[in-house]
This record gives sequence, structure tokens and C-alpha cells, in this order.
Amino acid sequence: MTARQAMLDRIRAALGTLPPPQEVPRSYRTTGSADATTTVARFVERVGEYRADVREVSQTALPEALAGLLAGTARLLVPPGLPPDWLTELAATIDVVVDDGLLGPRELDGFDAVVTGCAVGIADTGTIILDAGEDQGRRAITLVPDRHVCVVRADQVVETVPEGLSRVDPARPLTLVSGPSATSDIELNRVEGVHGPRVLDVIVVRP
Repeated sequence: MTARQAMLDRIRAALGTLPPPQEVPRSYRTTGSADATTTVARFVERVGEYRADVREVSQTALPEALAGLLAGTARLLVPPGLPPDWLTELAATIDVVVDDGLLGPRELDGFDAVVTGCAVGIADTGTIILDAGEDQGRRAITLVPDRHVCVVRADQVVETVPEGLSRVDPARPLTLVSGPSATSDIELNRVEGVHGPRVLDVIVVRP
């Protein structure tokens, strides 16, 4: 008998007979009850409570809204699948780089901002879920640059967390974003940008 097997036998003997697995009650609400307009309004309110800048625009006004937010930006990073028409109004002075998956943390830190889409928005918690889709890219590009501009379509916003999670594949690399990255020390001094972007801008696109 190996030392590993002997150790496992001792653990089993110490545990004795384990009770059978218990059924976990899952009676929580899995679908929203509010209409789409109310749900989007709640999402906008909750996102704003996290000190994120959030605004609503029409689809046709999205390029102009992005250009206004990114005025003064020198270097902008975008995922490979970002719709090109989103960036048609950007100033010619902005250096737009499409992520090739090879940029490391030091290179990513050299960008002023990143623009992405999202997978789902959750109204109850003001949370955005990213799943590394084509318009979002790999997780690193939304965590290292100091500013994240995230575009959320109104039809991507749901009311509850269970409803939001039902829309994504749990096997994909999920990132849940609730406002800019922030932490507090023992004296509750808030510090932003420690674990992710210091600035979060959210644009909700109405139909």
C-alpha cells in the first residue's frame, strides 16, 4: 500500500459513514416579472450606483456617443469581433489596435481604454456578464487597461441573476462586472483600479 492510499484510508475511517446527498431547494425566481422598459431603467440606475458612467443612446447615435467618450484617448484597444461601424466617428488621432491575443500585461497596460460588447446585463444587481464572445475578446483586455467602455444592447438586459446566468454557457470564461474595480482597507478608504479598470463607462443601446 502506498503512503497516499494509506492517508486516504485514514481519512475515510475518520469520516465514518457520510449521510446521503441532500436535495438543494431551488425555488428562487428564475424569470423576471417587469416589462422591458422597467428592466432597462433599473439596470441603468443600478449601474450608476456603482460610480460607473452610464448613458442610453439609439443604435444610430452609438458611434457619436463612443467618439465623445473617447475624445482625448491616444491608444484604444478593441476585440477582433467588435462591429467596425461602432468606431466610425472616432477622431483620426486615436490609434485603434485590434487585439491579436499576443499582447501581454505590460503591453495591455499601455492602452488608455478598451471598447467591448457584453453577453448579458442584470438589472437587479447592475451587473454585466462578459463571456469572451467575439465582441468582447479575452478576459485580459477588459481587466488590464485603466478604462473599459462597455456597450450593452437593451435586449441583452434581464431582470434577475438566475435569468442572466441561464443565458450564458457556464463552460465559457465568465467575468461578472459590477462597476469599476474597487477595494477598501480596514479603515474603509476606497481605492479604485486595483483588480481591474479604474473607470467603467456603460452605453445602453435602445432599439
